[in-house]
Amino acid sequence: MGAFSIWHWLIVLVVVLVLFGGGGKISRLMGDFGKGLKSFKRSMKDEEAASDDKPEEPKTLNSEAAGSTEASDKDKASSS
Repeated sequence: MGAFSIWHWLIVLVVVLVLFGGGGKISRLMGDFGKGLKSFKRSMKDEEAASDDKPEEPKTLNSEAAGSTEASDKDKASSS
């Protein structure tokens, strides 16, 4: 019969009809994809703006390290 059976040709025909069928299905699909990307980028900007509104407090590893730096600053000030 050849390299392909009737089922192979039917599958190829269905794929071609879906991809190149009337109504611009591919362009609609890509348009929806573009809208999704724009929506995602907009939500990321909104999230960044919300996080920029909140001031971040300085973080220390432990209270002993913070106390020792304050003490050394006082020593430097008194020795000057």
